[in-house]
Amino acid sequence: MSSKVLITSALPYANGPLHFGHIAGAYLPADCYARFERLQGKDVLYLCGSDEYGFAITISAEQMGRTPQEHVDMYHAINKELFEKLDFSFDCFSRTTNPYHKEFTQQFFLDLLENGYIEEKETNQLFSPSESKFLADRYVKGTCPKCGYDAARGDECGKCGASFEAIDLINPTSKLTGSSLVLKPTTHWFLKLDLFKDKLSEWLSKKDWKNNVLKFVQNYVDDLRPRAITRDGTWGVPLPLPNTQGKVLYVWFDAPIGYISIAKEWAISQGDPELWKKYWCDPATSLVQFVGKDNIPFHAAFFPAMTMGQNQPYKLVDELPANEFYLLEGRQFSKSDGWFIDLASFFQNFTSDQIRYTIAANAPENNDSEFTWKDFGKRCNGDLLGKYGNFVNRTLIFAKNKYASQVPPRHALQPIDQAFLDKTKELEGAIKSAYQSFQLRKASQLIMELAAEANTYFDAKKPWHTLKQEATKSDTDTTLHLCLLTIQLLALVSFPIIPQTAEKIWTFLNLSPSLAHQRWDHLPPLPTGHILSEPAHLFHKIEEALIESEMEKLLQLGKS
Repeated sequence: MSSKVLITSALPYANGPLHFGHIAGAYLPADCYARFERLQGKDVLYLCGSDEYGFAITISAEQMGRTPQEHVDMYHAINKELFEKLDFSFDCFSRTTNPYHKEFTQQFFLDLLENGYIEEKETNQLFSPSESKFLADRYVKGTCPKCGYDAARGDECGKCGASFEAIDLINPTSKLTGSSLVLKPTTHWFLKLDLFKDKLSEWLSKKDWKNNVLKFVQNYVDDLRPRAITRDGTWGVPLPLPNTQGKVLYVWFDAPIGYISIAKEWAISQGDPELWKKYWCDPATSLVQFVGKDNIPFHAAFFPAMTMGQNQPYKLVDELPANEFYLLEGRQFSKSDGWFIDLASFFQNFTSDQIRYTIAANAPENNDSEFTWKDFGKRCNGDLLGKYGNFVNRTLIFAKNKYASQVPPRHALQPIDQAFLDKTKELEGAIKSAYQSFQLRKASQLIMELAAEANTYFDAKKPWHTLKQEATKSDTDTTLHLCLLTIQLLALVSFPIIPQTAEKIWTFLNLSPSLAHQRWDHLPPLPTGHILSEPAHLFHKIEEALIESEMEKLLQLGKS
């Protein structure tokens, strides 16, 4: 893989607060991967930001008595704060209302128009007489023309996954009022996506992506047809053509261009306005885009087609690690249904590393998975506290009490010592491979296997016993030395998932610079006599009563 890695997470729509279901899809896996690649010495640029245009925002803002700008300002701040609480390591978290987004979006449109991929035509669109406005697809519902599902959305069916235009719905009605809609002529511009079918199919045929991703997107490619890229309104990027006042570019068209405009904003913040091209315009860059299942067609078909059709040498996505859905106790997260976790109270009782690990250990990589309070308690107490934290604590306390917090020398290895070293090396390689192949769930499991192996080794060597006899004192030195090296390794390999905890271990080991500035294959030594810092507990037990209280709180919210 290239030494330059451009990483993006799907831009969260600034029309509501994020929840852990979102975090499991496009965000935590990307942050872990970015942290891992930095440890590999890669030149990483990790970007994200709020997706801030779209008809849904204008409607929500109107209902709340705000301007669209006030509305997105509020949710941009809320979601940015959540990412900060979860210790995300974006190089830039911005928004599509940034000052450079309009220029890039309009350039895409004009290039595609010049190259014959956009057509203007008058079409019949769904109009609400009772509301005196055209309704965008997200505010239309009806019967799916493919499978007959009677609660399909205006752009896709939530049951069969089919993509279509809102006018294809049978018996369409307004989501807002429930009133019937009529067809009314209006002029719009369409991206002729059908012209990209062959190019996309050939390009996709060379991708070694997950089967669920390739299968999902190929269905979209097979059914590609011209798709409207403009709508009637004032909130959005204006159409860059004369006499088109009141026409703006559709949010599905402008949002992915945000990855580029955010890169430009980052470059300017670095003092070099052209620095973004080092990543976006260099074919040697590896572009890795993390998305949830619902964003696959936009990143694997629509945006690649848009990029193929314009004139700038922008990168096409190389890797698209797309996850399935993450549920809450078997149901979809839903604030309107009261089925959600109150994040303010969550972070009063629990840490960011506890939820990061829980999500990673059960990541929805190939199938839907879920957060349950019972599983959360089990993983925090059994894995983080019982395996990982226990090994670190018992080793450092032993070093403090028996060796005055100094690293002992390493003597000749016994077969049990060599076997332990070989196992830790094997697990290190497996963890590295898991990160490289976007298998966060597997990496989590292997990290806990490493902690378990270390606890087993400590118990088998019985250093508290061998220290009592002069003949076996050197064996105790070696045991503790190897255990301290394993603590260092645990901190390294777990840093992408539980960074705050890993950095604490680094301070316990009295190592510098910080773990975030280390390199996977060039860790600082732990020489004989090196002084360790005062240890402390990494995790505390979560009482069963607290878990039961959180579950009861959820059930009460779901009933209200």
